[in-house]
Amino acid sequence: MRGLFRRKPLDSDENSPKQLNRSLGALDLIGLAIGAVIGAGIFGAVGTAAAGEVSGGEVIRVGAGPALVFSFLLLGVACAFCALCYAELAAMIPTAGSAYAYAYATLGEIVAWIIGWDLILEYAVGNIAVAISWANYMNSLFEQLGLHLPPWLTHGYGDVVQQAEAGNSQMQALLSEAPRIGPFPLLVNLPAFLIVAAITGILLLGAKESATVNNIMVLIKLLALGLFIVMGVPHIRPEYYVPFFPNGWKGIWQGAAIVFFAYIGFDAISTAAEETKNPQRNLPIGILGGLGICTLIYVATGLVLTGLAPWNQLNQHGDPLAFALEHAGLPVASGLVSAGAVISTAAVLLVFQYGQPRILFAMARDGLLPERIARLHPKRRIPSTLITITGAFVGIAASLADDDATYDLTNIGTLFAFFIVCIGVLILRVIEPLRPRPFRVPAVWLFAPAGALSCLFIMAGLPAAAWRRFGLWLLVGLIIYFAYGMRHSKLRFSSNGSPCAPTS
Repeated sequence: MRGLFRRKPLDSDENSPKQLNRSLGALDLIGLAIGAVIGAGIFGAVGTAAAGEVSGGEVIRVGAGPALVFSFLLLGVACAFCALCYAELAAMIPTAGSAYAYAYATLGEIVAWIIGWDLILEYAVGNIAVAISWANYMNSLFEQLGLHLPPWLTHGYGDVVQQAEAGNSQMQALLSEAPRIGPFPLLVNLPAFLIVAAITGILLLGAKESATVNNIMVLIKLLALGLFIVMGVPHIRPEYYVPFFPNGWKGIWQGAAIVFFAYIGFDAISTAAEETKNPQRNLPIGILGGLGICTLIYVATGLVLTGLAPWNQLNQHGDPLAFALEHAGLPVASGLVSAGAVISTAAVLLVFQYGQPRILFAMARDGLLPERIARLHPKRRIPSTLITITGAFVGIAASLADDDATYDLTNIGTLFAFFIVCIGVLILRVIEPLRPRPFRVPAVWLFAPAGALSCLFIMAGLPAAAWRRFGLWLLVGLIIYFAYGMRHSKLRFSSNGSPCAPTS
């Protein structure tokens, strides 16, 4: 039991032969932040956050309505507390692994494993939902251009079954009429699979090349949101803002829990720490600067969105921004925003698919996963094997799954990771008070606990099903740790096979 909580020295990776190449600057990091944060959340989940979620005639959670802007502000404040903690730890521990590495240095190996396993929910599982959202916008764009793919090639099996069980007659018909392979209906979301394959190919080119492609997509997504706001403002109908708080504080709270998916990307920057030039300076700039810019954009977008269409209709479409413009009589702008959304969600896919292999790489380098999967490309110094494995997993899952369950799993997993980071900052302040901190959280004993409590509060707004799935996910992770990770941990055993001395 004592060995389970051994802490990894903060500088233990500096002399590792498996080092990633430092090639990213502050602007690249801000671009990664905007690329990760502005995407499927604002272009997809925002509709459910405004209108709520109903399944089989049962209200799972209520929506925020026009008060969606307060959901965004609530999340912006909560994430700001967490972002400050991320900035302090990222500057102190500029290595791959994000919250996994921070937990290993502060709370010990077993907690680090739990967080590493948990981060798979944020990145890989989260990207399943992003890929599905991308496919929704691409299908919408195709339809506006007069192109129609067969329904069995645009709906995953899990999505069709979930909607059919909820009483959707169209999905029930598709389930019975789809082509079959033996007894199984052939239902695959082909666009979702193809975009993940394309993003995986870009990532295999290298870190700097991936960042350059992301920066181009970020420019396009900002133009798309700017178009939505500029074109939408003159067509706002004030009556849609009444009532402004249709479900009171509960709506704001549960709306925040839904749309939290829109904010999770800012911590993806910390996965790039080992590939960042001058990380002590550039990581805090990237994390905090990116979050601030995205919060302002979200508030403006939420105000315009709920003024263009009735809030209780925004969850009836996979592309709420395009639907709102269409409802306001702006079909051309709707098509342009759909096109921008396709690029925007592709950027989110790129950043999250960038981050997940780096976390798995850090875990494999520590021996908690098979070390052979941590092989680096000899020239590009990227974890090419893990990029390929992650791409295959996400692509196949996105072609079959439905996105509602993946949104909730991603939200609860990310909030738990944020909670651990906030606690980790406090622990390091106590156990290593003299360690140099290039960036320090101001009023740490106020802001760090506020961040941790904010995460718990938002987690409480998620449905019971999300908690059950999260508990099952953690149980599976613990089984893998005790069966493999604990036995192969490099920290637990020295080169001659004897236990390592605990770190101080």
